[in-house]
Amino acid sequence: MTRVLVVEDDPQLVRALKINLQARKFEVEEASDGGSALRLAAARKPDVIVLDLGLPDMDGVDVIKSVRGWSRVPILVLSARHTSEDKIRALDAGADDYVTKPFSMDELLARLRAATRRQEAPAAAQADEVTVVTTDEFTVDLVAKKAKRGDRPVRLTPTEWHLLEILITHPGRLITQGQLLLEVWGPTYGENTNYLRVYMAQLRRKLEADPSHPRYLITEPGMGYRFEP
Repeated sequence: MTRVLVVEDDPQLVRALKINLQARKFEVEEASDGGSALRLAAARKPDVIVLDLGLPDMDGVDVIKSVRGWSRVPILVLSARHTSEDKIRALDAGADDYVTKPFSMDELLARLRAATRRQEAPAAAQADEVTVVTTDEFTVDLVAKKAKRGDRPVRLTPTEWHLLEILITHPGRLITQGQLLLEVWGPTYGENTNYLRVYMAQLRRKLEADPSHPRYLITEPGMGYRFEP
């Protein structure tokens, strides 16, 4: 049974979410503030977190940053804040998805299912032994940790390799700047987006036919990067 941690200070909304989620066989934990959410997240290890940003004791973005210091659990933001800046802040902090209030319960449930599927995808890929990613320009062997462009080996630094590996193992999915910085450089580098620009430029020079107009390693301006197979 999928365990969902709902972090929301509106008791009526919590009740509605709990009824709908439990009816669909989700196990629901609830927290009404950021401090309680962090304690429950650490103790109960939920499969997904539904998080409001406007909490009484701390901003939800700070909750995301704290969780991302030690966990990759999917975080779905559910907030009345609807500006692009608010969404980008949450995504850069490490949120996986963002739904604005008022919302459709069916849409929220669909996004929850998608978040849990993405969490399970790496394990499923490993079970199916998908170890080689091939494009028209380059080939990456995930097991041997080797890359080729045509028949020519491409030398990648450990940092370049780590960055590329994250992107190609999540084809078509936007990986935010915050997620990449956390995974590759660690939690103390959350604001160093210039690192990403430099290393993505290096990867494109080594792998793309036209680095200035990349076909595979795509930038989503202000948000993150995506591998488009």
